[in-house]
Amino acid sequence: MLDFELLAKSPVFMGISAERLFEIMQQVHYQVKGFQKNELVVHAGDECNRLFIVLEGSVKGEMADYTGKTIKIEDIEAPRPLAAAFLFGKNNRFPVTVIANEQVSLLSISKPEFLKLLQQDSRILTNYLNSISSRAQFLSQRIKFLSFKTIRQKIAHYLLDLAGDRLAVVELPLSQAQLAEFFGVTRPSLARAMGELDHEGLIEVQRRSVRILDKQKMNELLKG
Repeated sequence: MLDFELLAKSPVFMGISAERLFEIMQQVHYQVKGFQKNELVVHAGDECNRLFIVLEGSVKGEMADYTGKTIKIEDIEAPRPLAAAFLFGKNNRFPVTVIANEQVSLLSISKPEFLKLLQQDSRILTNYLNSISSRAQFLSQRIKFLSFKTIRQKIAHYLLDLAGDRLAVVELPLSQAQLAEFFGVTRPSLARAMGELDHEGLIEVQRRSVRILDKQKMNELLKG
């Protein structure tokens, strides 16, 4: 049984009441699929011929960098969709491998049935277009991040991106272990690189609080 209150909070169905969503979903065929922790949901390169929305738990998207090392792209929690930007187009393949972080429940709607949904309510179409635009922008930024070859460059880019034009002090949203996984490096390697930047006077680290002391030199690191 679908939780329509939760589903109404998905980016795809924003602004639609649970009651209205219940009515709409009666017009299409869908499935609810379950996966266990660490189970493969989809493999990178698989055909993307249906829309998945996380209903319970979370999954992670992973891809290999230029050295072949596996890097986590992001965690996707309920009630977000998976690879919505790749459902249509000529090369509609999943760009990343998706693995269950825990016990997961996914809503699965085939492309033809999802097209019916888009015609049922214009808000779904608008939400979907906004969603795929946001994902395209995110993936573009992530690809740029993965192009940096050194840990120092990745740290500089990450911190400068968090700081923007105004901030000099940022609070890290991830633990050091999570950051290491996000960067695709070992925790000791990340700690060592952070320590070097601190010692060189580019940043000042106090637990999760990082003060950027020299933005110019940090930007110069990105130029390689």
